[in-house]
Amino acid sequence: MSIATAQQLDTADTVTLLTEHGGDLREDDLFSPYLADIDDAELCRIYEDLVVVRRIDAEATALQRQGELALWAPLLGQEAAQVGSARGIRPGDFVFGSYREHAVAYLRGVDPTLILRFWRGSTHSGWNPYDINMTTPAIVIGSQMLQAVGYAMGIMRDAKRDDSIHDIAVTYFGDGATSQGGFSEALGFAASSHAPVVFFCQNNQYAISAPVGIQTSVPIVQRASGFGMRGIRVDGNDVLAVLAVTRYAAERARSGDGPTLIEAVTYRMGPHTTSDDPTRYRDADELALWKTRDPIDRLLRTLEYRGLATDEMLAAVDAKADAVAAEVRKGCLETVEPRPESIFDHVYSEPHSLIEEERAEFLDYHRGGAE
Repeated sequence: MSIATAQQLDTADTVTLLTEHGGDLREDDLFSPYLADIDDAELCRIYEDLVVVRRIDAEATALQRQGELALWAPLLGQEAAQVGSARGIRPGDFVFGSYREHAVAYLRGVDPTLILRFWRGSTHSGWNPYDINMTTPAIVIGSQMLQAVGYAMGIMRDAKRDDSIHDIAVTYFGDGATSQGGFSEALGFAASSHAPVVFFCQNNQYAISAPVGIQTSVPIVQRASGFGMRGIRVDGNDVLAVLAVTRYAAERARSGDGPTLIEAVTYRMGPHTTSDDPTRYRDADELALWKTRDPIDRLLRTLEYRGLATDEMLAAVDAKADAVAAEVRKGCLETVEPRPESIFDHVYSEPHSLIEEERAEFLDYHRGGAE
């Protein structure tokens, strides 16, 4: 994809509140009120979140390169899209993620060590989804979108019996997933049923090596109007704009105004996964351009403008990031690998005779009893 195409994707009818070169926030009649509670202290905490999740990502990438993880899907460059959106929803909302939402999982309360164990091959899932109201990584592209709509439709049924229920479903996916049939099916069901769901597309410009320009001739957000739902395009490298837009979309869903499709325009600065070589399909000049839009640097410039980026604050953030990274590495290296027969655990919620027979046959085989 050419640089010109990337620039066009980033500027057309896009909600932006943080200026690219620092300074105070732009005022927006619709979205600025959704940031009324973000004071200086909260702004610093958001900056800390961005730095910490980038440090987790860097540590995981290093662990994979050192042979401690089988694979890793980096989120470098997409921190603002994930941190802003995760902060824009409530603990009771249920998140259906793909395989790159490490920052969302961290902010939902997942121990980062559990995230890494999935990619190490030490667990079949990683965490209990009901502990934090977020599913474990979905490797099948786009499968989580229909699941989110089904869950949201279930919320609607529950709310008819209990009017205190105001939860919503949120589903994350990339630009590549919008080429799947499940994407259109999910939007169709959500729109026709008026389901309380937020579709959050992280348009990071590439589906593995295929640029978004060969997947769609129009911005992804325009798909929403074809299904009769609200669509919003937001600067995915502007953490505050993402936060405001997500809160707005969540409020619409909670109040019965139906689903919203959010297209967060961002950029994957690293590889698709650690098995990928992005230098084979994108220009170095394009990457250099997007590095000037780095989401962490962008918020830092605003903190500097407000006099909040003190040496003490920055040192505390770096110390937190280093501490979390050290725990991630320690937890990964101390992982107790599962017993082979654990594959039969948790297949059913109650004991099942067939499973027990299969477990016994499996153990007998490993003891050398099979002929």
